[in-house]
Amino acid sequence: MKHYAGVDIGGTNMVIGIVNEAGETQKMVKIATEVKRGGEDVVRRLAEAIGQVQKEAQVTIQGVGIGVPGFVDHVKGTSVFAANLGWKDFPLADLLSAQIGGVPVFVNNDVRMYVYGEATGGAGRGFRHVLGITVGTGMAAAMYNDGRLYYGSGGRAGELGHVTLEGIDYVCNCGLTGCLETVASATGIARQAREAVARGESTVLARQFPGEKVADITSADVSKAYDAGDPAAIAVLQRTGTLLGRGLAAAITLFSPDLIVVGGGAAQAGERLLKPMREEIERAALSFYWRDLQIKPAELLEDAGVVGSALYARGRLEAGEVL
Repeated sequence: MKHYAGVDIGGTNMVIGIVNEAGETQKMVKIATEVKRGGEDVVRRLAEAIGQVQKEAQVTIQGVGIGVPGFVDHVKGTSVFAANLGWKDFPLADLLSAQIGGVPVFVNNDVRMYVYGEATGGAGRGFRHVLGITVGTGMAAAMYNDGRLYYGSGGRAGELGHVTLEGIDYVCNCGLTGCLETVASATGIARQAREAVARGESTVLARQFPGEKVADITSADVSKAYDAGDPAAIAVLQRTGTLLGRGLAAAITLFSPDLIVVGGGAAQAGERLLKPMREEIERAALSFYWRDLQIKPAELLEDAGVVGSALYARGRLEAGEVL
């Protein structure tokens, strides 16, 4: 059986795993990214970690797939721009391949690799058309269609979090006003809860986080308050799910997926978020787009990026694509 290395690079940590061709994880390790030490140092330590897990798993890898935040040239294997890594036009694939004996390396956006993992080895197994979204610190999406990822012009497709909607007045970090991710994200949920406290609404969160401690409210705290029947928390998650559903109603009308996979930290709110999301999709989209549509939580969770990256490398190699 053939094996591949999958890598999920984040601003804080990198996760490296050995995955067989069936999508089963054999060995995994997490190391600090330490971006301040520079990109070449990141690559050096990444090469060492790949060697370590390959040795521990007692296998020889055929290729390496890497998920990187930000904009990526997946053809050249270059990180075009990754703000939280400080990379611009960084030749990640070439640099890493040179340090691991010429093993082929393939690079793509981290959310696409997450969705590819879920589509091929997780919740999307058996579905031909999968729209995956991650609702975490921010929000992003990717489309898997008949075994292939959809990129769009310049590889910029999938930024559902930066679709602007009526009813959202927040200024986004991107500079636009009204971006969906300013509400439908862990940070957006927490901000709405903090504002409810600041308005003097009757909420258990005001008692749990008095004064300046209000800044410590997280989306997980909002979910707990929701379960306790707190009206402010219920209103926050209802509004968030509704707006998320509104954005997805447009997306499913454009792409007509068989399945929506919902992942990311904030997605752990589960039905608290998914129920109003479904209701809004059914209100805002034509019925033949959603009547057979399934919506599932992610199955692979934190492993999805590693599994997706490894299987992406497998797919590129099987297609005869070698850099």
